[in-house]
Amino acid sequence: MTAYLVFIKEREHDAGKMTEYAGLAGPSLAGHTGKPLAYYGGIETLEGPEAQGCVILEFPTMDEARAWYHSPAYQTARAVRFQGADYRVFLTEGL
Repeated sequence: MTAYLVFIKEREHDAGKMTEYAGLAGPSLAGHTGKPLAYYGGIETLEGPEAQGCVILEFPTMDEARAWYHSPAYQTARAVRFQGADYRVFLTEGL
């Protein structure tokens, strides 16, 4: 069943670290089945706290999404992301 990883940027602390993160996160998808569906496009918040950015990645299965998220390459990127911004990240099954 299709799975989606959703990244919601809530607050940025360091733009330089976010640039570094972008340089690591994209290439970390190599060899994985993830497909970007949304990448920091325009946002209109209709409910809840204002978001500063959003990324949505599609994977064929929850296991494949987890495999990428927990991969050494993404964990390196993730550590940099933690220095650059606060995010809410969740994994959800599609239909």
